[in-house]
Amino acid sequence: MQAGHPFHRALSTLLIEVFDGPPGSEAFILNPKDPGLLRQLEGLTAEQASTRPMPGQTTIAAHVDHVLYGLSLLNRWAQGEPNPWATADWNASWKRTTVDPPAWTNLCSRLRTAAADWQAAVASRTDWSDLTAAGALASAAHTAYHLGAIRQILAAMNANTAPT
Repeated sequence: MQAGHPFHRALSTLLIEVFDGPPGSEAFILNPKDPGLLRQLEGLTAEQASTRPMPGQTTIAAHVDHVLYGLSLLNRWAQGEPNPWATADWNASWKRTTVDPPAWTNLCSRLRTAAADWQAAVASRTDWSDLTAAGALASAAHTAYHLGAIRQILAAMNANTAPT
């Protein structure tokens, strides 16, 4: 499959959309003019990222660390590791629930770099099987899911702090 194939263009568009917001006037996952995950996170403080919206629920920091972990596995695979998922510890990717300001800045920076690396890997890859294509498409859906979860946490935090 050539790099200019419709699959490449479509997947690249979806990844741009979920990470940076819809490019141009077309939106397939998010609403037009949505900021996307990375710009959504830019406006959050470490305190917001570390706040549990309600007891027993996880934090924005945990969601971001989980997405970063998934991208790190995808990037390892894109760099030639045959199956980085074989030893993946998904439970560990949920353990970072609180961050201080420097750690939050670092986490967001690492996420931005991992997202850019994945987007570049997708754009340059030419050997897609049904399995790898489905996995790559799932990376956009998975990220969109976590963006929605983060927005639900923000809504719950706002509801919990709104004056009555």
